[in-house]
Amino acid sequence: MSLVQTTVVTGTGDSIIAVAMKLPTDPAENLAALIRCPSVTPTEGGALSALETMLKPLGFAVDRPTFSEDGTPDVENLYARRSGNGPHLMFAGHTDVVPIGDEAAWKHPPFSAAIDNGEMYGRGAVDMKGGIACFIAAVARHVEAHGGPKGSISLLITGDEEGPSINGTVKLLEWAASRGEKWDASLVGEPTNPDALGDMIKIGRRGSISATITVNGRQGHAAYPHLADNPVRGLMTLVDALLNPVFDKGTKDFQPSNLEVTTFDVGNPATNVIPAKATASFNIRFNDSWTAETLQAEIHNRLDKASGRKKYRKGRKEPVEFELVWRDRPSHVFLTRNDKLIDALAGSIKRVTGRKPKLSTTGGTSDARFIKDYCPVVEFGLVGKTMHMVDERVPLAELEQLTQVYQQFLADWFG
Repeated sequence: MSLVQTTVVTGTGDSIIAVAMKLPTDPAENLAALIRCPSVTPTEGGALSALETMLKPLGFAVDRPTFSEDGTPDVENLYARRSGNGPHLMFAGHTDVVPIGDEAAWKHPPFSAAIDNGEMYGRGAVDMKGGIACFIAAVARHVEAHGGPKGSISLLITGDEEGPSINGTVKLLEWAASRGEKWDASLVGEPTNPDALGDMIKIGRRGSISATITVNGRQGHAAYPHLADNPVRGLMTLVDALLNPVFDKGTKDFQPSNLEVTTFDVGNPATNVIPAKATASFNIRFNDSWTAETLQAEIHNRLDKASGRKKYRKGRKEPVEFELVWRDRPSHVFLTRNDKLIDALAGSIKRVTGRKPKLSTTGGTSDARFIKDYCPVVEFGLVGKTMHMVDERVPLAELEQLTQVYQQFLADWFG
């Protein structure tokens, strides 16, 4: 960290004392402070307090609203803004992390921020406390060198990205917008690079929607199938219709839509009993050939047609009776088309790393799916090879390089 001179007034107002305050210019120090906060979803764990400590010396006003909803845990979030005259850039991310798994399997304690052979170990090092640490260091260096950008910077940080994503970014955006906040662009610091820093910028995401199918049968003895109705046969018919044919072959900007069956259950511990009920859950990642609504209609159409087929139910004349339940809050497909934002980030990456990043829409969902309703959004962060793994870690050199990319981006985008 570097020092900056500031002034504070004593309680009487009679004298002014010069105080040297630390600016959080070192991404490794920032990250170590964050990793040492055990902020497993939905626990704040001290991570937002650590962020507030870093941001206030940089001139940020900090709010920490907590949101609630029945049936879900309360989640504390952070919104910080440093105001200026000019465009408004939002950096978005999350301090919550996934569980550590088997702690004994870790080379170093998962919340120790231990440094070994030039790498920092800890849960969240890559996903995504590292990205936050680098962005704060970049802002601090920009403030130190230029006194601040020609515009406003805000940080929108949730504690609910790795959880149900109900009391986090979506509500924090609504909360900020209701107070008059408007943004010109957003950068999400998720780990986007598959192999090396500078490989990839995410400029969009496929949509995601999930559902469960239930088929009710008639329980009976496995030796007397004519007295029972095996629901597994009916469910196989329906699942087969979901998997074939493929939904599409992909589009210019997106991979093919893909349906995966994630569970197939009968809840039957006995090997000689035909079950009474069978259920299957599935998830679809869909491209811009579809909307959530048109895809749901296609699924219903496939299941209705398949229910009368006899492929796995020879001798059965009646159609398969099924129940289809959609999960709440589908994620919608989106693609960012904003040349200023994309070109500024890509140019900054090229200047620092020497790599021309690929513009991609691959991977799962992120909080960018909520942000895209408020402003153009792109994603760029660390290399994601160890995220969610035992011994999650990041090279210190990579932290420094990402900080330099963010520094350059701040200069280019505001410039």
